[in-house]
Amino acid sequence: MTSDFKPTHYLLQSIKTGQQFSDQGWTLDAPNEKEPTLIRTVYEEVQLIVKDASMGIFRFDDWLPVGRYLQGSSAPATYKSEGMAKHLGLENLYVTFSGYWPEKGVTMRTCSFKETEAYTVCGRMGENQKGVLVVASAGNTARAFARVCSDNNVPLLLCVPEDNLDALWFDEPINDNVRLVCTRSGSDYFDAIHLSNKICSLPDFYAEGGARNVARRDGMGTTVLSAVTHIGRIPDLYFQAVGSGTGAVAAWEAVDRFIVDGRFGRNKMKLMVSQNAPFLAIYHAWKADSRDMLPLKDDDARKQVEEIKAKVLSNRWPAYPIAGGLYDCMKDAGGDVISVTNEELDEAAALFEKLEGNDVHPAAAVATASLIKSVNEGAIEKDAVVMLNITGGGEKRFKSEHEVSYLKPNHVFDIQVTMAEIEEVLSGLFQNAVKSKAQL
Repeated sequence: MTSDFKPTHYLLQSIKTGQQFSDQGWTLDAPNEKEPTLIRTVYEEVQLIVKDASMGIFRFDDWLPVGRYLQGSSAPATYKSEGMAKHLGLENLYVTFSGYWPEKGVTMRTCSFKETEAYTVCGRMGENQKGVLVVASAGNTARAFARVCSDNNVPLLLCVPEDNLDALWFDEPINDNVRLVCTRSGSDYFDAIHLSNKICSLPDFYAEGGARNVARRDGMGTTVLSAVTHIGRIPDLYFQAVGSGTGAVAAWEAVDRFIVDGRFGRNKMKLMVSQNAPFLAIYHAWKADSRDMLPLKDDDARKQVEEIKAKVLSNRWPAYPIAGGLYDCMKDAGGDVISVTNEELDEAAALFEKLEGNDVHPAAAVATASLIKSVNEGAIEKDAVVMLNITGGGEKRFKSEHEVSYLKPNHVFDIQVTMAEIEEVLSGLFQNAVKSKAQL
């Protein structure tokens, strides 16, 4: 069915001003605009035609900014819950599952919806793209990009906190085109981002872009494409745990496209997003009705990150205040931010596994716990159409069926590191791809 694939036609648009422009190959920002804003894709195909399931994530290519097809992907799967739905008294609870659950038709080898981002970002990339892609991650994103870039020979440098290395497991070895550097133990995701930004100032390294990359957001949005096309309508409520908030932004954008599509209703899907206490950066800003993030000292943030179980949710500078970011999306769609403790996370994970039949990642357990809290507080009508976005799961089962090994760092940097040291280390890691400034 790969013969069905054709490069997608689209324009890019500034959310702040509405100006439209062509994608120059790796456009991350609107040209000639003074105020920060996300850009979004405007697809030639207004109505989504879902392709055969054998195409994996590319079955949704009408609404993905991709120019080439990559083998090996798996799309999220949506099903109507029975166990959790009965337990919670919900008549229309739908689970969108990303991870490893062959019986449901989803076989992501890294067990995380971050694969949807990695395949789409690499699918946006031209085959002759030069330089080294740089990705900062708290864990799951790094695992997904490592797998996809290794399999498709894309030069990649990962920046991950040393304390999160247990997330970098793989069922097959990662090739040498993927390299890993870490920020020393005691650092957090913010420190890894800071290191990646320094690296991207060097020649021949380029940023993946995070929330600014339309391919990342639209890849994540396939969770909603899966749900809406399966259910036959836009859900009333959407539950997901957030770190950067990018997945919820992607969900909002997907619903906006479905409203224009016209076949699935015109309702705004409320965004019910959640965080793991005590790291509550988005929660505190939202509850204060503040577009700006509230002050948080570095040492306090690192201490909070040490305490939470869902470490992938620990982004200190999320895609929240920027135009088109989470603050704007939630103001438009409605919804709330919910705080979940480690204890509530554990209880929700155990309940999901018991009632639905598969294990879930801590972040997905946070989303599940937020759903349980909302039901207990009487915030959901029993006949509401609810989408629960399980962003990762099946890892326990996958590891029981596969032998895994861990990617080891090529170098560990101190939190405070000089550009000279960074340049010296990286010139040795990518000798064929990178020239030091002294050579230019």
